[in-house]
Amino acid sequence: MRLPQFWLVIPAAGIGSRMQAQCPKQYLTVAGQTILELTLACFLEHPQVQGIVVAIAEHDRWWPQLKLASDTRVASVIGGAERADSVLNALLYLTERGAQADDWVLVHDAARPLLERNDLERLLSTLAHDPVGGLLAVPARDTLKQINAAGQVIKTIDRSVIWHALTPQMFRLGVLQRALADSLQAGVAITDESSAMEWAGFAPRVIEGSASNVKITRPEDLQLLQTLLVAAKNASFES
Repeated sequence: MRLPQFWLVIPAAGIGSRMQAQCPKQYLTVAGQTILELTLACFLEHPQVQGIVVAIAEHDRWWPQLKLASDTRVASVIGGAERADSVLNALLYLTERGAQADDWVLVHDAARPLLERNDLERLLSTLAHDPVGGLLAVPARDTLKQINAAGQVIKTIDRSVIWHALTPQMFRLGVLQRALADSLQAGVAITDESSAMEWAGFAPRVIEGSASNVKITRPEDLQLLQTLLVAAKNASFES
């Protein structure tokens, strides 16, 4: 089947304080490229992407130094204090420039550079005609415990109904824009696009993705990323 066209939004206004680095984590260099460049590579190579909007911090001095900043397929907007603010600003930018309310928008973490092309295409093909949209996720594999304020286990949670949310998350532009705007105005804690859609009364669909689609958050994740990139490069040579 023909995959749907889509816009891509990358919220990249965070400072990544847990990384304890000299620059925001998306600008750290691994294997000769920044994490942000590695993240965008999967999308820039895709024939169905209509354009990309990266939401950056107001005084971001690293973004203008990247080749991406002059790529005609990539635009930047000023992000906000929270992820939801940044995504909403990007959606407003797309709307002002003629994107339609029923266009598909994918939102992907700036520091999630190991998205597999197969996962992206599975998301696009599965949700192409879905009335709501959805997200990549992986089922919980470890035993999960609920604890109290003292750090004591209250109970063991049934892990068969628990999934770890990943990105991209894929929704129609107009509905997502309204859900984010309304939830922010209501003061609701929004941690990802799916949570905004859930708050608005929708039930996003979960599409199983690869556990290798990790988010780079802490210093030890950089070594993991380096190892996985080397393994992927070696595998491509062997094939």
